[in-house]
Amino acid sequence: MLFTSDRGITPAAAARAAEAAGFATFYVPEHTHIPVKRVSPHPRTGDASLPDDRYSRTLDPWVALATAAAVTSRIRLSTAVALPVESDPITLAKTIASLDHLSGGRVTLGAGFGWNVDELTDHGVPGHRRRTVLREYLEAMSALWTQEEASYDGEFVSFGPSWAWPKPVQPHIPVLLGAGPAEKTFRWIARHADGWLTTPADSDLDGHVALLKEIWAAEGRPGAPRICALGERPDPDRLAHLDSLGVTETIFGLPDRSPEEVEAWIGRLAGKLTRVTAH
Repeated sequence: MLFTSDRGITPAAAARAAEAAGFATFYVPEHTHIPVKRVSPHPRTGDASLPDDRYSRTLDPWVALATAAAVTSRIRLSTAVALPVESDPITLAKTIASLDHLSGGRVTLGAGFGWNVDELTDHGVPGHRRRTVLREYLEAMSALWTQEEASYDGEFVSFGPSWAWPKPVQPHIPVLLGAGPAEKTFRWIARHADGWLTTPADSDLDGHVALLKEIWAAEGRPGAPRICALGERPDPDRLAHLDSLGVTETIFGLPDRSPEEVEAWIGRLAGKLTRVTAH
């Protein structure tokens, strides 16, 4: 994952290096803006301070992934996380479908409810309804992606029978929800998404993964949810334990340094993971 900014390596260069090193997915985040005065505390700091100034310097995720798509052919292109409710859902559906079409079916949508209620408010999204808004956006976008004459009638999204091409290459765009662990959140995932994308603070995953799988089965979902663990380290014992839990992907954060530094960093990480696999 590259926490993109207007500094350091570009998303295209980072994705190309990650693909060459054998990584499976390239992730980028989203924030349209950060209100200077706000009431929303950051989940990690607990107050209005930010742990990283890249929150206010983040590149548009879909533009970033489009540049990455142009210089890669295999690596999946994902967000960790995007904030769909901060865009027009019809326009966003077109953007994501176009990226999936042009990349040959490599898009995964990692979405979040949005911790920054002040940011959501500027987009006209009531913070206390953000779960409902996201559900409707995902349902409306899925209709545009899959139906020849798509329509949707919800509280926050509504449009009559419409044509919208291109359709994504994938029959179904995978959706991961990035959020902290909670029974309510896991129930939302089981009903409306394909898996869970953890936060860096979620280090003790045993009980959380078990609860998600239990709720997944209770909601009648076949198989098992995808579980992507964000902020991990290439520790052999830790990775083996995550694998035993059913974690399907581990995500490592990249620094926003010069291309040479980040490419070397990716190479070192790939070497460590190769040794872990051999171990």
